[in-house]
Amino acid sequence: MSKPYESDADLFKLMRERLFTAVIGDVMDQMGLRRQFLPAGIAPLQRTSKMAGRAMPVLEADIFDDGTELSRGPLARKPFGLMLEALDDLKAGEVYVATGASLRYALWGELMTARALVLKAAGAILDGYVRDADGIEALGFPTFCRGVYAQDQGVRGKVMDFRSAVEIGGIRVEPGTLIYGDREGVLVIPRDAEEEVIVRALEKTETEDAVGEAIRGGMSATQALETFGVM
Repeated sequence: MSKPYESDADLFKLMRERLFTAVIGDVMDQMGLRRQFLPAGIAPLQRTSKMAGRAMPVLEADIFDDGTELSRGPLARKPFGLMLEALDDLKAGEVYVATGASLRYALWGELMTARALVLKAAGAILDGYVRDADGIEALGFPTFCRGVYAQDQGVRGKVMDFRSAVEIGGIRVEPGTLIYGDREGVLVIPRDAEEEVIVRALEKTETEDAVGEAIRGGMSATQALETFGVM
């Protein structure tokens, strides 16, 4: 199969419409890329969400702001650190990927979602909690997180950097890395392997469709594996 897409926009649409994490993950296992799923606790806020885009990593850190003059670091008087700059720097088709914070506060909310939508971002992945969940869901923005918790970031955390490589659960996420997520997980697809991954995943999807049809027609599971090499 030749390359089935011409642009990132075509690629993202193709992935959302025809692929799913199980088949992409299986293909990467076969290619020796066996540690590409983010931790299982990171799941879509809305179970039907699908997300495909390029990573825009964001590095968070806890702070302990007691309001005294002893807090004089370069970001001490800057609410949320570089969070607003990171948000405003999102490009079309990018995914805001935030990690580094403890699970003491929310990393994303409805107003951030509204701004990301205006910028045509593809989604958000938070290695932590979100708040304003009803508002985010109403906006229909693909948001993957560890759950909901309303406690504010303001006096508890700041963004320290963005567009720098991060790790989540030992999985490296670099700027521009291809990301795909659905209700069964989030995958990080290395740039130097992405074309082969997508082509092979599409081929596997077609084969699995044929297997399903054969099984519904009476073929045994053993015969299906012997015939198609997939089960």
